[in-house]
Amino acid sequence: YAEIPGFPCTQSLSHKGKLVVAENADKSIVLLSGRVHLFEGKSASEVCHGVRVLHSLGVQTLIVTNASGALNPEYTPGTLLCVEDQINYTGVSPLTGSNNPDWGVRFPEMASPFDQELKKLCTLAAKKLNIPLEHGVYIGVHGPELETPAETRMYRLLGADVIGMSSVLEVICARHLKMRVLEISCITNKNDPNQMQAVTIEEVIAASTKMSQVLCSLLLEILATLR
Repeated sequence: YAEIPGFPCTQSLSHKGKLVVAENADKSIVLLSGRVHLFEGKSASEVCHGVRVLHSLGVQTLIVTNASGALNPEYTPGTLLCVEDQINYTGVSPLTGSNNPDWGVRFPEMASPFDQELKKLCTLAAKKLNIPLEHGVYIGVHGPELETPAETRMYRLLGADVIGMSSVLEVICARHLKMRVLEISCITNKNDPNQMQAVTIEEVIAASTKMSQVLCSLLLEILATLR
């Protein structure tokens, strides 16, 4: 990212901060290895800069990945989740300010933030590979502090199944650009407000790294069937 003029650089140690162009299953792929976050002091526009660059390169299908904590007590850490819907609880929007009509309309609808066909492909791919896959709602918060027991109860009451500090702004931006979006989350830990246990970001990174091979297998299977 540092070699691309105007491209925001990530400060997260677990994010490589590289744009990779590759070929797989007869498809051209542009990979953003790492992202920037609001908690790094970046603006919503900077958080979504990479998505807009992908769109300008001709990308029409976006697959978003992230790590999340389970709010739903039925979810088990180490499991992947196909995001069905999202809640933007960051307090900001990447569409604030003057609208660029070349990107999209002033008031984009969000009735279907995630593509139905892509979710079906994800589910079928997981079944074929015998990979356990949950389906649920992702809530994105500002961070960087982790949630309190009271906040955990509130987020669950709002209808969220998992929580993280990314992705919701990128999804809004992608839908504004009329991109098809699929989101897969790695559930790294469980938040039980009645028995809240301290968790470090290092533990979250370690858990997501452990899940990376399973996630890669699922992504490759999805790419093989993607139209």
